[in-house]
Amino acid sequence: MPGRRDGDSLIAGLFPGYFALVMATGIIAIAANQQDLRWVAKGLYVVAAAGYVVLIALTLIRLGKYPRRLFDDLSSHQKGFAFLTFIAGTNVLGSATALVHGWWGLATVLWWVGVVLWPPILYTPLISVVIRSGKPDIASGINGTWFLITVSAESIAALGALLLVRGGSELLAFVCLAVFLLGLVTYLIVMTLVFLRWVFATLEPTEADPPAWIAAGAVAITVLAGSNLVEATEASGHLVRSAPTIEVLVVLSWATATFWFPLMIAIGVWRHLVRRVPLRYHPSYWAMVFPLGMYAASTSRMLEIIDLGVLSWLPGAALVLAGTTWVLAFAGMSVQAFRALRRMATAR
Repeated sequence: MPGRRDGDSLIAGLFPGYFALVMATGIIAIAANQQDLRWVAKGLYVVAAAGYVVLIALTLIRLGKYPRRLFDDLSSHQKGFAFLTFIAGTNVLGSATALVHGWWGLATVLWWVGVVLWPPILYTPLISVVIRSGKPDIASGINGTWFLITVSAESIAALGALLLVRGGSELLAFVCLAVFLLGLVTYLIVMTLVFLRWVFATLEPTEADPPAWIAAGAVAITVLAGSNLVEATEASGHLVRSAPTIEVLVVLSWATATFWFPLMIAIGVWRHLVRRVPLRYHPSYWAMVFPLGMYAASTSRMLEIIDLGVLSWLPGAALVLAGTTWVLAFAGMSVQAFRALRRMATAR
């Protein structure tokens, strides 16, 4: 039964960061909703929700049939933090659930899922890479997926702040503020390591993969989380006192995200046009779509709290770019899935 073996191999080698599909699709749905493109937002929400359910099912099958291989990925330098796309995807989908459909009860459930599962999914790879022997050097050990430490934290703060407006507590406000600030600290740590790796170690074109784009996405989602916290100040005395500082951090994060995009584009041009690495679909490309969608959504949200009309054109332009990359990535995924199914059918 070659067909069955082919299917098993796909599940055994399931890309740990595939929930970036949910992250990218969910945040573009939110950005479309901000631009009053309701039908686009609702359509993308269906795709994100369906992808979330399918990926959970495949991950559970993998856990049941290939637990050792899954744990090896979870405890590795290269792939371990990619599992945090599940946490970020859960919270982004929760935010879309609330903002696109107004289903606040389901959004609350998704937030709790993210909060409860965040520590084990975060600390398993973190503890593993700290205590293991035979560690790789920094050039081969660190990559863009490490920014998901920040992204996952900020996703919890972003959705939590939305729930806070609907009737939270001082405890929820404190948790959201603490996680927001923790995300910033972890970004500084990871960015320092990644930037040193980029500047002082040879960068091969095959290494310049799309997860590097999360360097921009991590601060873009920080903008979103901070903006949501400023919007929720009336619900908490803690946030009222912290609002001016949060607003400064929001602008700082937005400037940092904007700063990184030209470098990311230049790396992509160097990789594919100069060094002629073929542009073929890989699940990691969703990690490139996500920062673009997040930049569109977070910029729109930021402009609501700082009232800067001169930039009102930017979220729409960023949404067009994010939507275009989403269509290309989805088309590539569909073609790859069709070919895999055809191979399995032929094998049978």
